[in-house]
Amino acid sequence: AHRVALVDFGVKLNIVRCLTERGCRVRVFPMRTTLSDMLAWKPDGFMLSNGPGDPAAMPDSVDLVKQVVGTGLPVFGICLGHQLLGESLGMATEKMHHGHRGINHPVKDLTTGQDEVTSQNHGFVVKRTDAEANERVEITHMHLNDGSVAGFRLKDRPVFSVQYHPEAGPGPYDSRYLFDRFVENLHAAVPVERASKQNA
Repeated sequence: AHRVALVDFGVKLNIVRCLTERGCRVRVFPMRTTLSDMLAWKPDGFMLSNGPGDPAAMPDSVDLVKQVVGTGLPVFGICLGHQLLGESLGMATEKMHHGHRGINHPVKDLTTGQDEVTSQNHGFVVKRTDAEANERVEITHMHLNDGSVAGFRLKDRPVFSVQYHPEAGPGPYDSRYLFDRFVENLHAAVPVERASKQNA
């Protein structure tokens, strides 16, 4: 089973369920944890949970996320986790005039061209101009009502995040494929990790 270290910024139980349903073993770590504490458990990847708060006012969490990305292991961020990931990559987050709240927000997956109905509950967003200017980043999801960034991925490692709740229930199930994508990244990363240990 793939071991997923879940950094808890105010986690929803459904995130854990979506991972365990896909055969992952999950351990929840508090947001004040250290990278060395998590690495001692030998995780195959990291999940950055949702939660309340202004990501720009959480420098310790941004620093932790930066260290997590630095491991090169797969990372999946949701909502606040997505915003903290953005901040850790040098992209600003900004307060929205009208936050996205509800279970019927249309989002386009730019990697597949598919539209999906998403559940959202957030008042901050990763600044689009920053995401477009960041050469390491590809915007993968866009909110169809206002063009805001609804997801991005890193081009140089298996790290991605979305601004909505793919785990939502009750709510749309359109976005559960993101958990499959994360598990595929875990599958792909493990042989490389083992091979590098054998060659060390």
